[in-house]
Amino acid sequence: MGSFRFYRRVNIFPGLSVNLSKSGPSLSVGVRGAHVTVGRNGIRKTVGIPGTGIYYTSYKGYHTGFHSAHQEIPLSPQAQAAQDRKAEWLLGAIMVGLILIAAVLVR
Repeated sequence: MGSFRFYRRVNIFPGLSVNLSKSGPSLSVGVRGAHVTVGRNGIRKTVGIPGTGIYYTSYKGYHTGFHSAHQEIPLSPQAQAAQDRKAEWLLGAIMVGLILIAAVLVR
């Protein structure tokens, strides 16, 4: 069995549009290849390479917390130390990479 779908985009001015659909209105801000859409269900961020069909989307929905009562469990001192070492190593690797890229660009 089929389903009825409805979608309409209204461009307000370049970089800003209002999207109308069966699930409700939303607002999109951005340029070709990167935009943020805010609707009643949440925020969607999309980045892509125009013309290729390759893109990445992240979504953060709104929720009341009624069904997802999350409690953080503190890490043990050993686990916290391991996380700190991992973060320091990652930061060091990023810094070395940036220095190497800067050195190549200066030449």
